[in-house]
Amino acid sequence: MKALHTLPAPAAASGIDADVPGTKAYRAYAQIRADILCCRHAPGTKLNISALADELDVSLGAVREALSKLQSEALVVAEPQRGYTVSPVSAKELAEITEARIAVETMCLRASLAKGDLGWETRIVAAWHRLSRLSETDEGAREHLSEQWARAHSEFHGALVDACGNEWLLRMRAMLYEQSERYRRISVPLQGKSRDVRGEHQALFDAAMARDADRAAATLESHLKRTATIVASSIAP
Repeated sequence: MKALHTLPAPAAASGIDADVPGTKAYRAYAQIRADILCCRHAPGTKLNISALADELDVSLGAVREALSKLQSEALVVAEPQRGYTVSPVSAKELAEITEARIAVETMCLRASLAKGDLGWETRIVAAWHRLSRLSETDEGAREHLSEQWARAHSEFHGALVDACGNEWLLRMRAMLYEQSERYRRISVPLQGKSRDVRGEHQALFDAAMARDADRAAATLESHLKRTATIVASSIAP
């Protein structure tokens, strides 16, 4: 399967070890970032540098570099004399992220539908097949998102747009996807039985395979807005 686009690391000129795969700072960055995105480190949680260094078996400096990089990605905030905190969530930010993601991702989707070849269609079919066979939540724990499903979900949405051809748009889409991921995970225990997530993805898959750009864009927009509406009901403005 073709590698899907992810947010690239900043230019090497930054000189931060957290930009360099294989370094301890990068390992710390990758793990803390993953823990933030899956809400293991909940929004608003203070991050203890010493505790993180012990947990990850890295130096204090490596953790500081990792947190500095995460701050540049807006996943953590730094306060004078108070250290680092996981970026909080708010209804206002959610609305802004959703608006931006709809604008960028529908643009990528339209371009991908226009340019995608047979190989692209094959990747979508494979990604959809995997996603459709997995449960969104862990068995016996509806409030816990399945990590296997989360990876398949990311691959499916990435496959839909990866024939876009505009690397800058794809980078922005990847950043917005990851920022919205924390919010989407918050919505999992709130969705109840009224939401048919599989059906929403099926409709998006069908529209994409039909190369119906208007229907695909409208379906994607509705899908993203539905998640935002559910999450917004549970967080402060």
